[in-house]
Amino acid sequence: MQSHLRIPWGRRRLARPGGGRVHHACNGGLKRGRCGPVKFSRRHLRSLNAIAVLVLAGSASIAQEAPPEAEQGASAAAHLRLPPKTWFAQALARSQSGLNVTYFWSKGHMMRAETVVAGHKIVTIVRGDRYYAYDELNRQGVAVRRMREALALDHSQRRPFGNELEILQDQGAEKVYSKELMGRMCDVYRITDDRGRRELWVTQDELALPLRMEVFERGTSRKLFTDYINWQSGFSMSDDFFEPDDRIEFKEYETEEYFRVASGDGDKGPVPILYMDLLRGHRRSR
Repeated sequence: MQSHLRIPWGRRRLARPGGGRVHHACNGGLKRGRCGPVKFSRRHLRSLNAIAVLVLAGSASIAQEAPPEAEQGASAAAHLRLPPKTWFAQALARSQSGLNVTYFWSKGHMMRAETVVAGHKIVTIVRGDRYYAYDELNRQGVAVRRMREALALDHSQRRPFGNELEILQDQGAEKVYSKELMGRMCDVYRITDDRGRRELWVTQDELALPLRMEVFERGTSRKLFTDYINWQSGFSMSDDFFEPDDRIEFKEYETEEYFRVASGDGDKGPVPILYMDLLRGHRRSR
């Protein structure tokens, strides 16, 4: 398969916007480095943008039956009204453009997500006041400071991902009916506005796990679907799993600086931001 990336043979220093330098991730910090620029083709960027639309429109899931140990752990946590600290789920996003699979892990406020686009593994790590996104194949990425609104959500959300119910309710979604899905009773929430229609199934329990979401885009008449499968919680996981690979060379941005670059026609960095709510917080539907 022909690669969609154009990679120059030479190596040169990449300037950080505003005169800064490219950095490596190292033990949770950053250090200076050197690398050659990676340019995404339009086709590659369309694939990444399609994933962002599928995920940000609201990921959802078909939760499969967990092993007895996991069920007992979840039941005990629910009984004590203490949500599990660690989570895993696999998201299947599909549209006319095809199918994309994303793996999510979280521990407390920290999150890691991995997906593959055109043969390139795109890794997202959210930890503290930094949002890291990088192409593991080419070892380049961006490190962006998170906004205060996003940091505030860390303390109000049960987990960094799978919060579609809170997002849609913030946009004005209402419960329309209850329905059984894959043997589990769910509450179904819907919002219809100028952008289109979004409908979400969540479990009828304290965990309120999203099971499925359908999105209809009014402007393009596209239908988008996202399902979560293999929900797991309450397992052991090291904090080191949420550290960026120390071989990655990052372009570092302040928040507003990144938005200025991303909204322009210039270089938008090696990879895009896929989970914008974790960078800037939720935005109400207009």
